[in-house]
Amino acid sequence: MSAVVDAVGFHALRTLRAERPHAVEEALSSRARRDIVRGDGRLFIVAADHPARGALSVGGRDDAMASRYLLLERLAIALGRPGVDGVLGTPDIIDDLALLGLLDDKVVVGSMNRGGLRGASFEMDDRFTGYDVASMVRSGVDFAKVLLRVNFADAATAATLEATARAVTAAAEARMPIMIEPFISRWDGGRIVNDLTPDAVVLSMAIAAGLGASSAYTWMKLPVVPDMERVMQATTLPTLLLGGDSGGDPDDTFSSWEDALALPGVRGLTAGRALLYPPDGDVAGAVDAAARLVHPDL
Repeated sequence: MSAVVDAVGFHALRTLRAERPHAVEEALSSRARRDIVRGDGRLFIVAADHPARGALSVGGRDDAMASRYLLLERLAIALGRPGVDGVLGTPDIIDDLALLGLLDDKVVVGSMNRGGLRGASFEMDDRFTGYDVASMVRSGVDFAKVLLRVNFADAATAATLEATARAVTAAAEARMPIMIEPFISRWDGGRIVNDLTPDAVVLSMAIAAGLGASSAYTWMKLPVVPDMERVMQATTLPTLLLGGDSGGDPDDTFSSWEDALALPGVRGLTAGRALLYPPDGDVAGAVDAAARLVHPDL
């Protein structure tokens, strides 16, 4: 166990979970909250909802995110850096962070559908197995997030579309912002591949934006693709960029983020694996570099 994990109280966390499970609710309800949009109006969110979908790989290493010790250590480093506005996670991650006292003055984003497990035959049946809007309201979660993969050749897409529409309606009724991460997807050799052409991203946005009884609280979470200027002309909804697992040259990744962040409608960045597991292992350095892109006045 590393010194950083010791410092954030991992032993105490395990003890609380075993002996005082109600401490989770207490920690979430007592944390200091903040306005979602403030200051320069931009958001930098660190994402950590991948494990619950069975997605543990980063940069070609299949078990990179398997250690919860190391993931929490890296999240503790990231959340302690200036310019990091919040974190995106499933309940298990958010509960850990709350117990560790790392969520004060942070935007907490709850991940809702993780049932489409990576590599499963039922991957397109992306059921809502995490938060729902009612539980997020009770827990003091600030923002909702859903993944919407649209596969025109897989009938399971219909159920995901319907569930997403219900989530958007519920979020709007609760006045809770909800970000949709849309893709046009297909089966390819037994696995799901997302189409990252500009036309496909625009089509996915058009489908996602129309879901639910109101779009008043809907945000987009979009991959950075070629011709992002044209992509961003396809929506009036506030948009966060998706960081993803770049697997390539970090300088190229950061350059693409910088260009896209300058576009009208882009309100910030949501990135996880590229920052929590950088090739050089310097989490603080990667997070700081991204924070300066989102908040240039840092």
